[in-house]
This record gives sequence, C-alpha cells and structure tokens, in this order.
Amino acid sequence: MADDIKVYQKPTCSKCRETLSLLRQEGVSFEAINYYDKPLDTAELRRLLNKLDLPPRELLRKGEKIYRELRIAERELTDDQLIELMVKHPDLIQRPIVVRGERAVLGRPPENVKELL
Repeated sequence: MADDIKVYQKPTCSKCRETLSLLRQEGVSFEAINYYDKPLDTAELRRLLNKLDLPPRELLRKGEKIYRELRIAERELTDDQLIELMVKHPDLIQRPIVVRGERAVLGRPPENVKELL
C-alpha cells in the first residue's frame, strides 16, 4: 500500500529509537528497516533522496569517522560518487529516514515525522 510507513534506521541510534517510539505513541503501524542488516542499493538510495528532495551531500553524516577518513569534505565528488560511498559505508547516511508514499522526512528531530501522519 502506498501509505505504508517505512523507517530506515539503525537500532542503536538514539534518534531512530525516539522516532520509533513517537510512531508507536501515535498508534501508527510501520515497518522498521535496519539498513545495516538489509543494505540499501544505489537505486533505493536514489529513490529515498528523491522522496526527501535532498541532494546526496545533504544526507551525509559529517561527524562520522569514515567521513573524515575518506576526506569527503576536501574532495569534489559528484552526486553519483557520494551515493556510491553511502551505499558502501552506511554510517555516512543520516538517519532515521521515514517514508510514506512518495514523501520522506529525516527524523532529526523525531518530531519531523509528524509531517507524514
């Protein structure tokens, strides 16, 4: 169904846990997808970026160790290259991503998900 809610998350992430708790409090059913157990592929990440209406660079977690190790801030990378890096290194992806139909929001802060309810 197009209105099913999917939450792309990492169980150890505090914002992810807060977002899932908020959805439960609202009585909303959802599918939680741990994108570490079920990695995103390039096509799925592109779909999420389109639904979020964000360029790839805006979805990066700039405080992550891998971000510094890969020197992403110092390099001029194309959107395709950034997407490939996020697919290869999921720690680079902001989370949680909450999707309902053709729309998506970042659950940072978790209250952002209320836009989809």
